[in-house]
Amino acid sequence: MAVDYIIEYQCIPKQKLGAHNILERLKARARAEAVIALYREQGDNRPASQIGFEFTQSTPNGEAETRVYVAQDVLDAADELTPLEDYCYGCPANNTGLAFGCMAQIEYPLSVQGEEWLLNHLPDNREPLTWLLLQQMLKRLGKNDETFQAMRPSGILFEATTAPERLFGEFKVNGDQLFEMLFLQGHIRPSYAAMLLTFLGAIQRDLDPDELMHLSDSPDDALTRYPFLLKTASEDDRTVIQIKRFLRALWLSWGLNVRMLLDV
Repeated sequence: MAVDYIIEYQCIPKQKLGAHNILERLKARARAEAVIALYREQGDNRPASQIGFEFTQSTPNGEAETRVYVAQDVLDAADELTPLEDYCYGCPANNTGLAFGCMAQIEYPLSVQGEEWLLNHLPDNREPLTWLLLQQMLKRLGKNDETFQAMRPSGILFEATTAPERLFGEFKVNGDQLFEMLFLQGHIRPSYAAMLLTFLGAIQRDLDPDELMHLSDSPDDALTRYPFLLKTASEDDRTVIQIKRFLRALWLSWGLNVRMLLDV
């Protein structure tokens, strides 16, 4: 389970197979390769055509559905991506430098370090305008504390059973609010992406008020005028690395003036 995301930049691979179809084939191939590797470690050298595995996923109505897959069938379906890979190199939406680098995921459960990293990168009253905009955003979203509190003990979405929080004087922000702000507002439009990038310090935010308010317009030179500021550090865990990669993809989608598609 994961937060899947795709930069909605139109290209030949997406036109031929569809963005979600490409993503599902990539994920299925990774699962099949992991299963085959596990069998090999156990000394089982049967061909992939004789290796099956179960995979459970949620249906649109919220029910769990388990299906059995043959590893070779999954690999064959993924092989249809190979002729399309060359279109990815040099594509402005390629966030990873790899084939189909416009799509990736943040894996569940989100770590405590990841949630704390997000909280620690929010602005405070030393940046009054950005801080005011963040407060307004969180107040508009309201509170879903009971929903998330019921979900956290399962350990499926979050490693922490209680939401980490950060105090800003009398104002408090917690991990549940950030999850809602980032991932539960539907597909992310460029104007909303600009706010998220600013709130989390992914781009420069010590701007004069007029310039800050016009970031939502996604200027033509956005990616050169406002470079991406977050670098991977040696102390980053898996969640922090994946969040930074997500934010860089969000930066690209904002600069290209296209949506980021989410499947949470």
